[in-house]
Amino acid sequence: MSPFRLRFARARLAFLFSLLVLLAAPMAVAQAGQTISLVVDATQSPRKLLHARLAIPVQPGQLTLYFPKWIPGEHGPDGPVTGVTGLKFEAAGKTIPWQRDTLDVFTFHLDIPAGATQLVANYDVIEPEGFSATDKLMVLEWNEALLYPAGTPAAQLMYQARLVLPQGWKYGTALPVAEESGNQVSFRPISLDMLVDSPVIAGQYYRAIDLTPPGEPMHHEIDLVADAEDDLAMSPEMQKELTNLVAESGKLFGTRHYRYYHFLLTLSDHVAHFGLEHHESNDSRLPERALIGPGAGVMVGSLLPHEFVHSWNGKFRRPADLATPDFEKPMQDDLLWVYEGLTEYLGPLLAARSGLFTPEQYREFLANAAAMLGPGRPGRTWRPLQDTATAVIGSGGFGGGGWTNWRRGTDYYDEGDMLWLEVATIIHSVTNGQKSIDDFCHAFHGGTNNGAEVKPYTFDELVDALNQVAPYDWATFFHKHLESTSPATPDAGLVNAGWKVEFNDKHSALPGRHFGGGDVYSIGLQLGEDGRVADSVVGGAAFEAGISPGMKVVGVNGRVYTSDLLEDAIKAAKDSTAPITLLVVDDDYYRTATVDYHGGERFPHLVRDESKPDYLADLMKARAGQ
Repeated sequence: MSPFRLRFARARLAFLFSLLVLLAAPMAVAQAGQTISLVVDATQSPRKLLHARLAIPVQPGQLTLYFPKWIPGEHGPDGPVTGVTGLKFEAAGKTIPWQRDTLDVFTFHLDIPAGATQLVANYDVIEPEGFSATDKLMVLEWNEALLYPAGTPAAQLMYQARLVLPQGWKYGTALPVAEESGNQVSFRPISLDMLVDSPVIAGQYYRAIDLTPPGEPMHHEIDLVADAEDDLAMSPEMQKELTNLVAESGKLFGTRHYRYYHFLLTLSDHVAHFGLEHHESNDSRLPERALIGPGAGVMVGSLLPHEFVHSWNGKFRRPADLATPDFEKPMQDDLLWVYEGLTEYLGPLLAARSGLFTPEQYREFLANAAAMLGPGRPGRTWRPLQDTATAVIGSGGFGGGGWTNWRRGTDYYDEGDMLWLEVATIIHSVTNGQKSIDDFCHAFHGGTNNGAEVKPYTFDELVDALNQVAPYDWATFFHKHLESTSPATPDAGLVNAGWKVEFNDKHSALPGRHFGGGDVYSIGLQLGEDGRVADSVVGGAAFEAGISPGMKVVGVNGRVYTSDLLEDAIKAAKDSTAPITLLVVDDDYYRTATVDYHGGERFPHLVRDESKPDYLADLMKARAGQ
C-alpha cells in the first residue's frame, strides 16, 4: 500500500469513528423556535465593567457555545474573548462545569444534565478587550457581551436583549425598541446576526439630529454622545451637508437596503478612533471636539461617508467568502480591495458631492493617497496589492508596529481608492461618456429594498457586472493591478481625469490630515506629536542616517525637538550644504543621526493637465436635485 493510500485509509477510519461517537452522544442545542435572553447591565460602564446574564433554552446532552470570533467589518479572528471574566453556568439548580476547547479559545464545552430546559450564564466583560467607555458615555457592540450555541446559523438564532444604563443616560441605536422603563430598555426579539449588526451608544450627554432629506421616505438621523454637552454643537452647515450626504447616496445607488439608518457618532478623546460599518447604522468615533474645532467637515467627511457607503458595499453586497453563516467559520479577505477599496473611493466622493469636502480638499485627499503609494511605499516593489488583502487575517495584514512603508499594511484602502478611480475613468472613456461609475453602482448595489439582507458575489460576478455597464477586459485589468510590484505611483485614474501629482512647499489644505506632512515626502519620517518615529521610509534620507521606527527624535540641530523646529531645519537645509542633525533615543541609548537632505519641504498636490478634460470635476458634481 502506498503511503498516500495508507494515510487515506487511516483518515477514513478516524472519520467513521468520530461520526459514530457524534451519533451516539446526545447533543444539547437551543430549542427550535425559542428565544435566547440577554441582559447587559452597563451601570458600571464608567469603571470599564459590564455584567451580562444569558439564558439559553436547552436539552440535556453535550453543548458547545461560541464567543463571536470573526466579526463582520473587522475581517479577522479578533473577537475580544479575553474580556470575558467570572464566567459561571447554571442549569436545573446546579452549577455546570465548563471547559474551553484546547484548540480554539473562543469555544466552550458543557454537559447539560437531565431535566434541564434552560442554561443560565453570568459573566463580566472588562476593558481593554471589552468595550469602550468613559465616565460620561459608552459604546456597546453586542458581540463583546454574548455567547451563542453551535449548530444553528446566526440568522436563525433569536435573541431578546435588554440593556440597563446608568441613571439619566440616553441612547441611540437602530435596534427596534419593545419598551423602556426607568434606566432599562428592552429590545424586540431579533436574529443574532442583526443583534451583532446593531450597536448601541449611550451617555449623559446625548443628541439626536434628523438628517432625512425632503421627499425621502426613509428616516435618517445622527445620534451623538460626548464627554461634554458643548461637544454636541453640530453646526447648521454640517447638518445640511450630512443631509446632502443622505440624498447623494440615494442618487448614487438608486435604492436603499435598510428600514432606516442611524449614524452613531461618539465624541471622546478616551476611546479608540475608528469606524465600524453596520447595515442600518455605523459605530464611528472621533476626538471630543471634532464637531466644533477647525476642519470639522474634513474629519467627519473622512469617516462617516465611508461607513455609510458600507451599508451597500460590504453589508448588502458582500464577497461570498466574507458572508459566513456564523461568527466561528473563518472568513477569506481576498476581495477587500472591493469591500474596502471601492468604499474608500465612494466615501470621499460622496463627501465632495455633499459639501463635507470642498473641491480643493477632495483633490488634496486624492493627492495624499496617491503620493503615499509612490516613493513613500517601497514595499510595493515586493508585495502586491492582492496580498495586503489576503493577509489581513494574519495580524491585520502585517501593518502594525511600524515599518509600514516596507511591510505595507491596509493599502487595499488607499490603493483601492486609486484603482476604482481608474475604473471610473475607464467606464467614462469606453462608453464615450454615456455611462459612469454611478451606473455601475446602480446595477451592482441596486434592486428591491428587502431590508437588511446580504447578496454575496464572487470576482467573476463583479467582472460580469462591470461588463454589463462598460464592456472591457476587466479581469485582466484587475489582475494586472492586484499582482503588480511596480514602484510607480498608481495614479492612472488621476491622469485620465486630467490631473497629476506634483510636490511643492505649500502645506496641505486638509486640516488635521497631513499624512505625516512634509517630513514623509522630504526626509522620509513619520513622527508622532512627541517625536516618536512611527515610520521611516526605507531608502529615505532619515533611514540612510540610521533612524528606524520605534526610536524617538529628541533634538534638532542642537535644540530640544519640536515639530516646528524640524520644519524650520528642513527649510533651512535647502539653501545650505550642512546636514540636519537629529538626536534620537533608541531604547536607552542616545544616537546622533546626520540627515543629508537639501530638497526643502515637499507636500503633494494635484495640478491640472490642461490637455485633457477635467473629468474629476464632473465626478464631484452633486447629483441630488438633478
